[in-house]
Amino acid sequence: MRLTGVETRVVEIPLVSPFRTSFGTETVRQVLVVRAVTEDAEGWGECGASESPLYSSEYTTGAAVMLERFFLPAIRTAQQALGDDFASQHVSPALDAFKGHRLSKSALETAILDAQLRAQGVSFASALGAVRDSVPCGVSLGITDTIDQLLDDVAASLDAGYLRIKLKIEPGWDIGAVRAVRERFGDIDLQVDANAAYRRSDIRLLAGLDAFDLTLLEQPLPADDLLGHAALARAISTPICLDESITSARAAAAAIELGACSIVNIKPGRVGGYLEARRVHDLCAAHEIPVWCGGMLETGIGRAANVALAALPGFTMPGDTSASERYYATDLTEPFRLVNGRISVPQGHGLGVTPIAEVLERFTVRRAWHPLSA
Repeated sequence: MRLTGVETRVVEIPLVSPFRTSFGTETVRQVLVVRAVTEDAEGWGECGASESPLYSSEYTTGAAVMLERFFLPAIRTAQQALGDDFASQHVSPALDAFKGHRLSKSALETAILDAQLRAQGVSFASALGAVRDSVPCGVSLGITDTIDQLLDDVAASLDAGYLRIKLKIEPGWDIGAVRAVRERFGDIDLQVDANAAYRRSDIRLLAGLDAFDLTLLEQPLPADDLLGHAALARAISTPICLDESITSARAAAAAIELGACSIVNIKPGRVGGYLEARRVHDLCAAHEIPVWCGGMLETGIGRAANVALAALPGFTMPGDTSASERYYATDLTEPFRLVNGRISVPQGHGLGVTPIAEVLERFTVRRAWHPLSA
């Protein structure tokens, strides 16, 4: 494969409603979109960073700078060394010298992998090892102004057919919100996500969640506090799921060995790409740790890849692979629809979806072309 160039675009897409977590509130999703062009095909990737560095140290503008100033020159060098033998599996080694910036690396690797698979006539799902043609879907609900509003959101999500409800929580918005949802809706598949909003001193408070028979408690403590998560896991009966702490297969192995979690949320961008995400999946499967696919408010580009990943055999729990309309009135691609609580896995070559040119242009606020061929 020979890359001729890469295009970077920053797009801004309105969300259908504000999405609030302990990191802040988004009303417009700012996304870095990457298009990799080869002599035979083009592929697409999406960076999960937000406009501000709140979820992680990465942010959209910084991600674009990393690609343009550091990553693409490194890819050019790797391609010059490998010639036509250059392929998607060479992206991670080529970028390994650069510390962090996994969301940005993932976007570039995904675009190159997509182009490679389109040229080969292979679907993303097939290349990753998918075993299902549709995946069960859950929904992630942000923090609301009132309990009544939260209950309305849960009711609407259940009416839409979602098979699992995840509530964002933070200090002051936790036990009361969970109790209200459980009392109103009974024995639904219910879990909570703290986005690292608590500390070890909150263990007694978090133990109060045991009364509500939650499927899991996601990332209650800071990402670097594996020992704290292990202590919490010993102190409560609710299963602990790690998200931000899992930055690679190596990190997942450490968390499992320490007993810091019994479930893993795999976010491909957070671990640096879908090839590493598959390694995390394989590791967890070997240790009989269930996994599910987390979400980053992806457009149809990232959603297509996530749905393909979620079709692997170890993904035994509904993920955050919600329908497009959950977040966007107009998606960059043809919308993903929820049918009987499930979303179909794209079967076309590569990601199986392509951005709609007119929509992409409408939401683009900045773009640049970076030639890579001699």
